[in-house]
Amino acid sequence: MTPEAPDARLWSALHALRYTDLVLKAGVVCALQPFAFTTALAVAVNKNGYQRRYCYEHEHDARAALAAWDGTGHPGGPWIKCKGVGVDLLNPAWSTSATRVSTALRRR
Repeated sequence: MTPEAPDARLWSALHALRYTDLVLKAGVVCALQPFAFTTALAVAVNKNGYQRRYCYEHEHDARAALAAWDGTGHPGGPWIKCKGVGVDLLNPAWSTSATRVSTALRRR
């Protein structure tokens, strides 16, 4: 998304903080940010941080999820965990898979 004149400084500041793929979703700024072992899809981003983030193992999964997401509910794709202000949520799809794997390993 190309920022309009009033937002140009914010977009520039966020790029300097290593945020990429900046877009507006449901009225809030969302973006990707690389971490050491994951890529975050950050929600409600501002120059002080973000409200929450969804951690993806692969950058291409985070980018695809951001592009497809309308900004409501949780984004799609294989996010691992959602963290933020008052939030620490394991993706229910991962926890179900992890339970199946864990149960299968215990049976061995």
